[in-house]
Parts: sequence; structure tokens; C-alpha cells
Amino acid sequence: MEFDEMMDALASRMANGTLVKATISQPRLKSEELKRIRLKPVELRGELHIQFEYQYERILKHENVPAGQVRPVLDRLLRTFRQMQATFTGEDVQIRLSKKLKVSWKTGQTETKAGPDLSHNRKKRYIFEDGTPYPFLVRLGVQTADGKVKKGKADKFRQINRFTEYISDSLTHLPADRTIRILDFGSGKSYLTFALYHYLRIEKQLDVRVTGLDLKKEVIEECRQIAADLGYGDDLEFLVGDINDYNDETAVDMVVTLHACDVATDMALARAVRWGARVILSVPCCQHELFSQLDTPELGIMLQHGLVKERFAALATDSIRAELLSLLGYDAQLLEFIDMANTPKNIMIRAYKTGRTADAGRVSRYKAFRDMLGAEPFMERELKEELAPVLG
Repeated sequence: MEFDEMMDALASRMANGTLVKATISQPRLKSEELKRIRLKPVELRGELHIQFEYQYERILKHENVPAGQVRPVLDRLLRTFRQMQATFTGEDVQIRLSKKLKVSWKTGQTETKAGPDLSHNRKKRYIFEDGTPYPFLVRLGVQTADGKVKKGKADKFRQINRFTEYISDSLTHLPADRTIRILDFGSGKSYLTFALYHYLRIEKQLDVRVTGLDLKKEVIEECRQIAADLGYGDDLEFLVGDINDYNDETAVDMVVTLHACDVATDMALARAVRWGARVILSVPCCQHELFSQLDTPELGIMLQHGLVKERFAALATDSIRAELLSLLGYDAQLLEFIDMANTPKNIMIRAYKTGRTADAGRVSRYKAFRDMLGAEPFMERELKEELAPVLG
């Protein structure tokens, strides 16, 4: 198939309203800031549009294009990306493009028979659906035996689903040829640890070994009993211990740390970096270190207010953490996360290991920000040896 012929086929399918969803991925240039584009149909003011969601390293941008006018947008994108996967009504299409734009078009049938749902307000579809019983959610008291979410557990149910979506998004970064090693520091009652294990081991049938670590002995014992009741094997374990004292690993694929207080988050992130973790998911909790260090007269109008200073310090701390991970070869983002306790502390640090080397401009920008605040980040001190080649 020729490139123009492919464009005709795609533009026609999108104009006639059969597109369900699509993803354009694999940029040709490593320097390309745009990483992937997701497409879906939407109805705006009674007219069919295709929504393009542009996913950059740190931000998302959206563009709504009338369905009959998508061809020039697609043409521009498919000349700079190597792959597109699309689902149309009754048809799956996979496209690969060579350097000279030679087209490989593979198609197959899909179970999607109905047309796309164009409503912006359609019911949110979760990985774990209300009305479908999941043994771990029933045992943890989130669902009834018939799968209904219990009264007062809706926020927790949404949080579990949101977290599992992040796990699902991370799958391409995890090894496919061996056991996936996962550590959850500060696992607590382990709602999310069980969700992670169920999704990867039961739903996806992946070879995983998951360890939940927490300081509270009685909580760990309860988690062990729940795992036994569910018939989970030795590949899910719960241990009593502290982040600083856990030295049983030399390499880990995924590190999860949720609501670790203050510099305990930094300790967990540092440990993850040293292990070469491919995926890091961290939701910090209370953050006090930077609050006492802030010494920036230019920000005095803000920092004179204790509430504002506290929130600013927390945001700056997470920004520093994400930037340090970026300097160490991670694609790090700060994302919104639904908090089980309904607190404002709902930022997740998500980092994927890329090995990308930080340029001098990025290093200078980090140093300028750090020095402006008068900050001496614990994480930078903890990773002094690893950061030495970067920061000098």
C-alpha cells in the first residue's frame, strides 16, 4: 500500500464515523518531544470531530478536528511517527511505516460491532467494574459478595482503579522474558498491593513476584492472612520492615511507595534508582524538609502565609524529586492521583527509566531553581554518588 492510499483509507474511515480509538506512537527522532498521540471521536455542537490528545514528556494537549478535515493532521503526524494502531467498527488496523514511508497495513476483525460512543459524559469504564465481584475487593471489604461497591467505599474503589490504570500504562516498560520483581514500600493495609498483584498475575497472567513492606506487624499479619484466604502463592509476600533496613535485593523492576512520610519518600526513590528500577510510582505524604529551608526574599509575599508556604514547599519538593529522576535518566512526570483519604496530597511521581543523558541546560536549570530556594534536598544528598557525573 502506498502512503497516499493509506491516508485515503484512514481519512475515509474517520469521516464516516467508524473510528473507535487509535494511537500513533514511536517517533522517528529521539529528540522528538511529542511521544504519542491518542485519537477518539467526539461530538461537538452536533458535529463529529476527532480529538487528538498529544502526549509530551510532561504535559498533555488536546485538539478537536472536524472528522472531514483530519487528513492534513494525520499526514503531518504519520510522516514523523513509525506506528499507528486503530480500532474501527468491526476492524482492527495496525500500521507500520519505514524510513521511506513504505506502508505495512495489517487488518483483523474485532468484537467491536457497535459504533463509537461520542458522549463526553459517558459512564467511566474502570479496569475493575462495579457489579463484577473480584475476590480481593470482596475480602478487603470494598465490594459485597455480588460485586457491588459498598457504601462509603466509592472513593477507595476509584483510587484502586486509578492506580491500576497507572500499572497498566507501565506494562511496556517491564521485562517480558523473566519474573517481574516489584516492591511496595509502606504498603499499609495493601489495597493497592493486592490490586497490583491481582491485575498482573490473575488478569494479565504475568510472572511476577511482589513484596509489600510495612513497619506495623499487626497490619502485615492481616495482609498475610488475606493473601492466604485468597489462595495467592509465594509470589506475593508481606514483610515487616523499614525502607532503610531492606537490603535483600540487588535489582528491582518496579518500586511503589505510597504516602511515605517526608524524606522516607526520598529514601525509597533513591533505593529505586540504585536498583535500576524501570518503573517508579510514588505518592508522597507529609513533606517538611524544604519548609524549614526556604530562604527566598523574592517569594516573601507568598511565604509569609504559613498555609501557602506549606503547599508551595510540598509542590517544590515533588518538582525537585521529579527533576532529579530526570537528571538520572528517567522520564519523570507529576500526575494527579485520587487519594484514598481525600486529602490534598494527591500528586503521583511516575518515572520510567530511559537512560537518556541530561543536557547542560537542564542541569543548569535545576541548580538555579534549587539555589533560588536555598534548598539542600535530601534526595540529592542521598544520591550524591550517582549524581556526581551529572551535577559535578
